[in-house]
Amino acid sequence: MDDILNTRPQRDSEGTALCIFLVEDSEDVRDLIVESLAEIAGVRLVGYAESELDALRHLQQNSYDVLILDIQLKQGNGMSLLQALARSNTRRQSEVRVVFSNHVSPTYRRVGVQCGVEHFFDKSSELPLLCDLLQELAEQKGGKSGRTTSSNNSPQGPAQAGGI
Repeated sequence: MDDILNTRPQRDSEGTALCIFLVEDSEDVRDLIVESLAEIAGVRLVGYAESELDALRHLQQNSYDVLILDIQLKQGNGMSLLQALARSNTRRQSEVRVVFSNHVSPTYRRVGVQCGVEHFFDKSSELPLLCDLLQELAEQKGGKSGRTTSSNNSPQGPAQAGGI
């Protein structure tokens, strides 16, 4: 995945790009999301984490516009991460929280909404809807439209297993 991330041309300035942080422990799913992000003009993946603890460390110290997270992680879970973020008062006013998971039951949705989640997408069938949302948010932020074959998706200091 690092090869995919590091080979993207830098087209968008940091100030206008929609900055995305991804919390996903499956490398295959992460790669799929990164490839999909590369088709959306005006988005930038600023990092990713595979575990709850690494994500919490990174999110408390770095800026992002959209947090995309899975619920079930190999170490920790997305709902606990959201609760920890709520306790730490690190939410930015314009931040958008998105759950992208196979676990989108009414119970998870209710807890997620209590923790500031605005959008829920099912991994098994709703990746195109997630991409549509991100494109819309990028257009709102930077005044850009449409998908492209390249965008600035190089992360800066991804929070990977083993530390940041």
